[in-house]
Amino acid sequence: MDILSFFAERFDLPILEWIAEHLHCAFLDTLMPLITLLGDAGIFWILCAAALLFFPKYRKIGLGMGAALIIGLLLCNVTLKPLVARIRPYDYQLLHFGKTVELLVATPHDFSFPSGHTIASFEAATVLLINNRKLGIPAMILAVLIAFSRLYLYVHYPTDVLASVALGIGIAFLGNFLVSKAFYLWKNRISKEA
Repeated sequence: MDILSFFAERFDLPILEWIAEHLHCAFLDTLMPLITLLGDAGIFWILCAAALLFFPKYRKIGLGMGAALIIGLLLCNVTLKPLVARIRPYDYQLLHFGKTVELLVATPHDFSFPSGHTIASFEAATVLLINNRKLGIPAMILAVLIAFSRLYLYVHYPTDVLASVALGIGIAFLGNFLVSKAFYLWKNRISKEA
């Protein structure tokens, strides 16, 4: 048994099954697909970052979010997903146990690790939280809800989501640092030229 199968069977699937047995209800079955939709392709967070660019007071935050989202896309979706090539939990259930899991959303056709929804959400929310608590706290609550929705909908393993939270936060700090450094260098250059 490889390490991913070990975690899937000993840790991940029991949690997903507990969620399915104890938390599923008509209200959440309607709400969770809507919440997860906010994380699709990072579009909500991209639009937030773009909107912030129009306000000079928030432009640096928008650039930090954008930098984090681009780094996350390249590192996680382009590099890690095909490299790790972890099958989705519903596919694992079918392949190893012959169990069909009925999904509440369209079946994703890419790999499971890491969770792009979770990474993008925590990248954006963390940059917001670092720079502006008023914007950051509700963004972080939404990021947590989006991450949980991936488990509720049975499209990611808990280990996917936990690792993605850590990666998203780390990438957010990196993106924020790079933009802050660029702003600092740009301001120094302008002041020297003046």
